This record gives sequence, C-alpha cells and structure tokens, in this order.
Amino acid sequence: MYGEGGPQAVDPCSKADLAPTNDVARLEPACSARDGEDATGDGASAEQSVTGVTAEGLRPTEKAKAGLEEPKKRDAFTQLMSPMGSPKKSKSSRKNLSHITSTSHALAPLSVPQLLHTYPGRLGLGAYITSPASFPATRVISHTNDAVLVHDLYPKSAVHILVLPRSSAHALLHPFEAFDDVTFLESVRASADEGRRLVASELRRKFGEKSKTDAAREAALSQDPPPQRLPPGRDWAREVRIGVHAVPSMSHLHIHILSPDRVSSCLRHKKHYNSFSTPFFVPLDEFPLSDEDPRREKSWWKDQGFLRREFRCWRCGDEWKGRGFEEFKAHLEEEMEQWVKE
Repeated sequence: MYGEGGPQAVDPCSKADLAPTNDVARLEPACSARDGEDATGDGASAEQSVTGVTAEGLRPTEKAKAGLEEPKKRDAFTQLMSPMGSPKKSKSSRKNLSHITSTSHALAPLSVPQLLHTYPGRLGLGAYITSPASFPATRVISHTNDAVLVHDLYPKSAVHILVLPRSSAHALLHPFEAFDDVTFLESVRASADEGRRLVASELRRKFGEKSKTDAAREAALSQDPPPQRLPPGRDWAREVRIGVHAVPSMSHLHIHILSPDRVSSCLRHKKHYNSFSTPFFVPLDEFPLSDEDPRREKSWWKDQGFLRREFRCWRCGDEWKGRGFEEFKAHLEEEMEQWVKE
C-alpha cells in the first residue's frame, strides 16, 4: 500500500490513473519487479512503508532500538516461526515504541522527510497514523480521530484498502491482543464498516455495468433524469472481505478490506495468495478470540503451514497441485470475469 513517500514521489509499481472518485481514489497499479516480497503476504509487497524500505524481519527487541537499522530479509517460514509473543505478555516488548506512536491527532502535518526518519521499515504505517494530512487523497482515503483509511499500493485484489486504528494504546499490539479490548474492537468495526462501504461502492463503479444483478439499477441510472428511488441492485458489500493476518508483517495494527477476486499484478507468489485465502487470514467478525482458541498459540500456526499449501481457487474450490502460478493466475482472472457477471 505504501510506496515511496512525498508529493513528488511516484508509487514504485503503479502507473495508474490516480484521479479520485467520490468515494475511493482510482488505483489500478501495475506492479513491477521493484515491489519486494514479504514474509506473510501483506508486508513489503502488499504494504511497503512510506519510506520505501522493505518491511521485513524487525522483532520487538529490535524495535526498542528505534528501528533505524536496516532489518535483514527473512523468508516466509522463518517469519511465521518467529515469536508472535503471547497476547498476555507482549505489552512490555512494545511499550518502548510509545515515543513514536501518535498520542495526539491535532498536530500540524509533518513533512514527508520527517516521517521517513521517524517511521522506517516495518514502522512505516505510523506515518499515516500520525500525519495523514501529509499525504494526498490518492494515498490516504479518509481519516478521523479513530482511524485512517489508506489504499494498498500493492493490492492483492481488484480493490484493496487498509484501516489503521489510531489508538496509541493498541497501535503496536498484535491484533489478537488488541481485539481483546471489546470497546476498542467496536470502534475498529465501525471504521471497517465505513471501509466496506467504500470498497463496495468502488466495486459497483468498476463492475456494475457487467453485473446481471445490477442491470436494473444501471438502467435506471442511465435515465434522464434518473428515478428518485433506484433498484437495490447487487449487494457488493456482502462479498467484501475484512480481516487481519495471523502474523502481521508491519508493526502497526492494520485491518485489510478487499474484494474476493485476488486478481492483481501485485499478486506475485504463493505466499501472497495463501495469506488471504487460508485461515492465515482471520476475519474481523471472529474477534475477540476465546482464551482457549488454539490460534493464540504459535505452535498451532507452525503445524498448519498455511502459506505453503497448494493453491485452491477461492471460487470454484479446485486445488491446483503441481500446476504453475501463472496458469493459476489466469484461472483467477477467468473466475473473476464470471464473478463480476453474477
């Protein structure tokens, strides 16, 4: 989601028409080899920070050193096996980052160079949380005192945005721990609902003319003048996916909101697909997790190996064992075409 910062900068894998619509700025990136590969499928390639530094491998103990050193790149399995930290014990390891977590949202916008220095690598999302007004509408969609909504500059579906909660008490917690706070969770859900509405609106804008279910609504809109009450049309919001990764690759809490298609030039390998297509992606509706939920245990994720699983199509359910990734991507495009026509 985050390319190199600054008003003069160009997103490293985007050649898109960035003119905003009424709801969501149009963002249809064409990713190049410049986008990095992250450990969980939502990191450097899906959520590279404003610094443009690959977001890989920074542990909580390294964060205590202000995160100014270039982290070493780690492969997916190593990252998955790295300590998630018990939800009951992780607070102490993250408190030392409180000095770079926004506690006030009434500050004047910071310059992008200041943000680059303050939020390197895996801390990059903090720049949007602290100073969303420093970024154009093509990058930051909207912001309130509770959350910032931003475009994913390396989306893994046709429409893909993030919700960044602004609570300094929760921003650096693992989502499993942060969402134990029911009051905070309700606030996140409210922000996610707004994100869902925006994504659904963008899906209708992009694909409504091709959808059979939206045909009556599209016909009504073409009338001059259009009727005062439009047919309801397709419920695009029902198909939007909202959730978090079990092992986030960025330090700040963030929630993914995306269309189900998984069609994007930024979808580059198995980790990218599986991180959104297996239980590694935990729906927001499933929180808070019970204390006995096995997903709280690192050993459970180690045993499952979700990121290494064979491809299984999200729509038809076919497993693509032994077949190539490019062939699978072509299949996803065919499935998306049929999905849009529904």
